Amino acid sequence: MDATVRATSPGDTPRSRLLAAALALYSRHGVNGTSLQMIADRLGVTKAAVYHQFRSKDAILLALLEPLVNDMRDVVERAERERTRTAQVESVLTGVIDLAVRHREVSALMQADPAVQALHASQSDSGVLSERIGQLLLGPDPEPGRLISVAMLGSALMMTGKNPKLAAVEDEELRQQMLVAARRLLGLRSRG
Repeated sequence: MDATVRATSPGDTPRSRLLAAALALYSRHGVNGTSLQMIADRLGVTKAAVYHQFRSKDAILLALLEPLVNDMRDVVERAERERTRTAQVESVLTGVIDLAVRHREVSALMQADPAVQALHASQSDSGVLSERIGQLLLGPDPEPGRLISVAMLGSALMMTGKNPKLAAVEDEELRQQMLVAARRLLGLRSRG
């Protein structure tokens, strides 16, 4: 593989290339196993050039998480506006699946890397959004079976999109099949 990351479209910026390089390295080596120097080397720039864009690995990680967190906020707010419990569950479920597909690599990294989980949890907005999603899926007074199903679902959704065996599956097909499986796991009626 080429040791540098080059612009591939007119919209590429040094910042977006840096984020792409960091995500690739974080996915391969973990956040704690990736240094700023490794990111610089992958880009073919100096470490100072990386510092010019971001002051730390945490700052890079927060920038990678930001679009996902913003989308999470939209999913939660949209689901909470629904009038019925069934509509809330359906809205949050389809929204979270869409997030997992749209943000495949970041979602998988967030689920798999303890450093990402810790940073995500430490950001008050992120942790609160995750809790709100959980509450929407669980409902009031959930039984142990529902608790287990929602826990399994959360982990599975975030990791499924990044499964290498599914790399060739188109986003829409992946989204539809994940929704079918999620509804089955939660004991929801399939929509036809």
